Amino acid sequence: MSKIVAQMTVSLDGYFTGPNDGPGRGLGDGGEQLHYWVFGGAWSYDQGPKGEATGVDKQVLDDSIQRIGAVVGGRWTYESAGAWGGTNPWPVPFFILTHRPEDEPSGAGFQFVNGLDSALAQAKEAAGQKDVGIMGGDVIRQVLASGRLDELAVSVAPVLLGAGKRLFDGVSPDVRLEQLDAVKSPWVTHLRYRVL
Repeated sequence: MSKIVAQMTVSLDGYFTGPNDGPGRGLGDGGEQLHYWVFGGAWSYDQGPKGEATGVDKQVLDDSIQRIGAVVGGRWTYESAGAWGGTNPWPVPFFILTHRPEDEPSGAGFQFVNGLDSALAQAKEAAGQKDVGIMGGDVIRQVLASGRLDELAVSVAPVLLGAGKRLFDGVSPDVRLEQLDAVKSPWVTHLRYRVL
């Protein structure tokens, strides 16, 4: 059965971006450290990532990608990532939640959608029996608040950013989680929870 799942990497102090995130610096100042696990080691905005995930990190990433049939992301994530160079980075339909659906680029593999309900409905239909992946802190919080998030995976990097955007700002303390899994690598500790 299809689930709605989210994965986010955060610093030990809870930030999913450092300060000053935006185009060209999608993870903010110092935030690239959060994704060392995705690229198999240190990288910088100036030089860009050069490697790829290895070991347990590769397994976590591959498992996540294999189970996703569609992605819903936020407009700010789309903009901060520089629209991934104008091409959908996923091999599945990618729905961008936005108040300006008329801005959708043609032929780029993105579908701009106004409204969370519409985005989730279209993504579930496109995903079929596979899961819908949620991308971007604001969208994750919205889906969590709506009670429709089934699983939450949080990869905690041993980094203190001190400022930026926190994943759980404004999330109700009534949210209940059941731990499903925990694995670690030199770069992060991967935690996976069922949302009750």
